[in-house]
Amino acid sequence: MTPVIDGDERLAAELGGLLRPRHRIAAAAVVTPEEVKTASIGTRLESDFEVGSISKGFTGLLYADSIARGEVDPQTTLSELLPLETAPVGRVTLRSLSEHRSGLPSLPSAAQPYRRTMALWRKGTNPYGEDLEQLLDQARTVKPGRPRPRYSNFGFELLGHALASAADTDYTSLLQERIAAPLGLNCCYTPATTDELRDGALTGTSRKGHPREPWTGEALAPAGGIRATITAMANLTKALLEGTAPGLHALEPVAPFSTGARIGAAWITIRVKGRTITWHNGGTGGFRSWIGLDRDAGTGVVILSATSASVDRHGFTLLTGLKTAS
Repeated sequence: MTPVIDGDERLAAELGGLLRPRHRIAAAAVVTPEEVKTASIGTRLESDFEVGSISKGFTGLLYADSIARGEVDPQTTLSELLPLETAPVGRVTLRSLSEHRSGLPSLPSAAQPYRRTMALWRKGTNPYGEDLEQLLDQARTVKPGRPRPRYSNFGFELLGHALASAADTDYTSLLQERIAAPLGLNCCYTPATTDELRDGALTGTSRKGHPREPWTGEALAPAGGIRATITAMANLTKALLEGTAPGLHALEPVAPFSTGARIGAAWITIRVKGRTITWHNGGTGGFRSWIGLDRDAGTGVVILSATSASVDRHGFTLLTGLKTAS
């Protein structure tokens, strides 16, 4: 029988108080200079969640790491790494993609985003699922617009696969070799199909409790296709705070993004209650996620939920409630 709680009982009680009754299956990690605490409600710590667009944070780290390795530079274009030489999108730079400033849409019209969104709402189906070749076919139909801050799943899909090409590998291998394995992330993977899901993979639900298909797909991985356990996310958070993760420059804000916010490589930085918070969130058909870092205090929080209702407010509340480092 699935336990009501697992891990740190005090954190589990706090998580339940923050999230219930809407979020019945969730997990959290709290990282401070003194300790790392993890807890789950409604499932075990070994269960894996879809982290959604926190995947972009992973890809941002890989981007900064690739620059440090000399494999790419910020002005490298997509056509230098992917077979897009004759397409307008081939002129887009990696830097503009990493900062959501490429002029690319959230999704290309060739992907029929409206039809897919309606199918998600009505039937809970996966709106993604393309492989890399299908993604590139879609990319060849796109004409970038005016460079300005505009959140783009499509852009981060292309960025991740371009970085993999620069390293002469695929995105799944790049993630494992440069982040998951070195940091000891026990479960951090990118299923291309439902056949690749672990036994511990949770099924997400809508806000009303209706089951949603897993968001799988080779193309999706760099922008929203990563699954992870709360233990893996805790280890990532600890490495980011301690400075042992690759590509740490991704966290540094380098451009304005929205009112009061600045962006690095995917990672957003804002001021909350007098504290500088670096964060990202994620959402899929059946999951929500949030990760936040107070780098000055050396503290971080992750919340993962198997329900598609936002956990952003709860994440900020938990993080800003932690004591600052002396």
